Amino acid sequence: MEEKKMTERESLELITTMINRTKERYIGDGNIMLMWGYLSVIVAALVWIMLVKTHNPAWNWLWFAIGVVGGIATPIMSKKSELKSGVKSYSDKITSQIWTVVGISALVATLFCFVFSFMGMHNVWRMMFAFALIIVPMAEIAQGIVVKEKSFIFGGAVGLCVGILAVCCIAADVPLGVSWFLPMFMIAFACMMIIPGHVINRKAKQQR
Repeated sequence: MEEKKMTERESLELITTMINRTKERYIGDGNIMLMWGYLSVIVAALVWIMLVKTHNPAWNWLWFAIGVVGGIATPIMSKKSELKSGVKSYSDKITSQIWTVVGISALVATLFCFVFSFMGMHNVWRMMFAFALIIVPMAEIAQGIVVKEKSFIFGGAVGLCVGILAVCCIAADVPLGVSWFLPMFMIAFACMMIIPGHVINRKAKQQR
């Protein structure tokens, strides 16, 4: 039996349906973004307050709470989202692969920072700020393009601007001061994760 060829209109309708299905899933992924956003902002606020009050750099170890807590919570929340929404579409797989690359890159970057730190070059940890505000925003912008969600693109653009500023400061040996950079870091993550997370969840509820 000869296979029926899809018309251009049918192809566009299929692509639109896939994108819409992916966007509908983001009531789960919206919650994941909110978790990462609030977690990052809360930890950054705690580090900021403790560094200002005590001037003890040991409080920087709190940053690892983001990776530990987020790394444990994300698979659990993703599993619940998959059970609720069913079979993944091609768009779902693309966005999943984007964030998988980000996660692997974060682990590799952390490993390299540990190696350089053990060699006595402790300033290398500043690179993680650049990573968080360059790689993550670019992944979010790519995700926004895939699912046609403007809040992802806008939030990612804000984070990317702060990340470029961080890279310029690092390259020019300008200290990333606690008093000014950490508030900018929190604003960036609020724009990247918290605002888009609420936007996606609100849209998902309106579609019910």
